[in-house]
Amino acid sequence: MNRTFLRHLFISTIALAALGPANAMAQAPVRVIIGAAAGGALDPYVRTVSEAMGRTLGKTLVVENKPGANGNIAAQMVRDAPADGAIIWVGTQSMTEINPVAYTNLRWSMNDFVPVIKGVAAPLVLITHPSVPAKTLTDLVAYVKANPGKLSYASFSPGTPSHFLGAQMNERFGLDLGHVPYRGSGPQTSDLVAGHALIGFGQLGSVAPQVATGKLNAIAVTGPQRSKLLPEVSTFAELGYNEFTTTVWFGLFLRAGTPDATVKSYVDAAVSAHNDPEIKAKLEAIGFDVVAETGVKVSESIKQQTERWRKLIANTNFKVE
Repeated sequence: MNRTFLRHLFISTIALAALGPANAMAQAPVRVIIGAAAGGALDPYVRTVSEAMGRTLGKTLVVENKPGANGNIAAQMVRDAPADGAIIWVGTQSMTEINPVAYTNLRWSMNDFVPVIKGVAAPLVLITHPSVPAKTLTDLVAYVKANPGKLSYASFSPGTPSHFLGAQMNERFGLDLGHVPYRGSGPQTSDLVAGHALIGFGQLGSVAPQVATGKLNAIAVTGPQRSKLLPEVSTFAELGYNEFTTTVWFGLFLRAGTPDATVKSYVDAAVSAHNDPEIKAKLEAIGFDVVAETGVKVSESIKQQTERWRKLIANTNFKVE
């Protein structure tokens, strides 16, 4: 082996050693952690914006589903990771606003995270299996009362708005619906379509296609106005029950302590993705309203809404160890 080749090999090796760690970090994929089962309403949102953010950041964003404990397993995973921008937590309304007051022994808090963006919001839909002989809220209430102790409602997870709205229905209308929790809106919707569950509050993006094909019936939506995906379906407020008005939202968070420059690059990439006309159209087509809120407003909103849910949780005596 000649000396010229050996000299070039030595120089190349030294250069790669010097650049290796930084280069490896630059090339390592960013993990995007969803605390729910695959196939639910979170998936299309996260995968759509992650692809666009990756192009802006010059990184590969890899989406991982880590279901369990209403998102607490995913939150803990990100909480325990280094604050270097290599992992993103997909936070939702229930995970950020409800979990901190519903779960008594959490090993994380919202102080452990910094918001990147509150991305999208959408109402829930009260839906039934077609075997339920009720097309209106009045008919549904009458049907449940005519079958005492026989019916249950499905939520996409315990401790979520889907759960508490069902409990609120029981209280408001004097019903005795049991509660059957699922591990995500995907499994919940599948069982509703199959008729294993007959009633539930579902994610708009998950249930609207099933309503369109007649596999599920939509009774009412929880948004402040009718959904573009279900324009023929009344809101609870229209029916005289404004107290059921609520929307759920999805957003992205980094570990607290992540360098400011890294946070800013993620925020800029997220804002760009959400405001891209093509991506915005895709999100709206599956039932989301694009919020694209960032910074202190997100943190303040979470604190305010946490107090709202704290009162409702106290009324239902819901606690999880």
